[in-house]
Amino acid sequence: MFVRRSAAVLAATAVIGTAFAPAALADESPSPSPSLTLPSGLYGSTDPTYDGVWRQSLALLAQHIVDVRPAAKAVDWLTGQQCANGGFAAYRADPAAKCDAKTQIDTNSTGAALQALTALDTDDTRTADATAAAVKWLKSVQNEDGGWGYLPGGASDTNSTSVVIGALEAADTDTEDLRSKDDRTPYDALLGLALPCGEDGGKSGGAFAFQPDKKGKLAANADATAAGVLGSLGEGLVTDPEDDGQSATPPTECAGGDSPTPEQAAANGAAYLVGAVAESGHLESALAGAEDQPDYGNTADTVVALAAAGRPADAGKPLAWLEKNSGSWAAESGPAAYAQLIFAAHATGTDPRDFGGADLVKQLGATGPAAESTAKDGQDTKDDKSKESEESEDDGGVSVWWIVGVGLVGGIGIGFLLSGRNKKQQP
Repeated sequence: MFVRRSAAVLAATAVIGTAFAPAALADESPSPSPSLTLPSGLYGSTDPTYDGVWRQSLALLAQHIVDVRPAAKAVDWLTGQQCANGGFAAYRADPAAKCDAKTQIDTNSTGAALQALTALDTDDTRTADATAAAVKWLKSVQNEDGGWGYLPGGASDTNSTSVVIGALEAADTDTEDLRSKDDRTPYDALLGLALPCGEDGGKSGGAFAFQPDKKGKLAANADATAAGVLGSLGEGLVTDPEDDGQSATPPTECAGGDSPTPEQAAANGAAYLVGAVAESGHLESALAGAEDQPDYGNTADTVVALAAAGRPADAGKPLAWLEKNSGSWAAESGPAAYAQLIFAAHATGTDPRDFGGADLVKQLGATGPAAESTAKDGQDTKDDKSKESEESEDDGGVSVWWIVGVGLVGGIGIGFLLSGRNKKQQP
């Protein structure tokens, strides 16, 4: 989904709460330092400081929806990252050390982990306890306006609020009746971040903003809009394809005026996204200095959002663009990128094992520990492809100009988490 940022700038982000990613920093994937030893249960080979929990959660969730049972140590690594209060930080190098005031627990990492662990639905008591604790923590840090910011107490933003809605819904929490001390629901917060229908002569009407600027003005943001569509519909990172093949009738105009319902806001946001990808088939990066570059992660999020909004036909163009062009980006970006593409394929009923000729499931699996098994064609077979045996393979073969991290502020992008966003979190 949605909060994505270049890992190179996340350290500063964690301190000052921004979502800016300078172009110079966005060109490089974070690599492990010579002294950094990555946990054997972790997906990905780059520095996990700012996206470890996010990319792990997306990887586990993506494997689940394609009937692959992830390695037990991969699940154990994720549950081991949880703090005693139920929240998750982007990454804890020493899980044995207690979380303290300096541990930056965030809603995006916690929401992603909750979605993944809930989906796995293991019989492990530890997993059940982890999900219950995560739900409790997320509820405890709901803002008075009904939404959530990236860090507890931070101003609510569309991306974080949507990630949390999806996580709580996955855990069977009624978010429509989840009220803050001011009697506001998460949907009230999202509606407050949706641009009115007549905004910018109608060009930006229906879009979502990430947050209001210092003057309280809302600016349309495609990344936030993809998140807002899913959040307004109560959907999470994964959206199942339409069972009956029927699509919603696309609205001919922005609905609801200045007071849309959540469903109308979702439809309006979807219409905005259709226009955003109409010409090129993809979204453009919002990062300073990279405006003419495609945004792969948020384009994948757009496909999921359009499918969730009942517009799979409109998702066809960006999906086709991803099938043709996303290989190098995913190979360079790692597990969260593969997961986002699998989510996009799944939402549209596309085979992720033949995505533009690429086997996304195999490519994702190669970035982490060997899976326990895979259920395909009614048979359980041992997955003999491990991270160690395949990490030297380069399916893309081409260097990518940037990486989007996940977690703390966006997932590969943060898709949902560390997405290349050109916005600032207000205090």
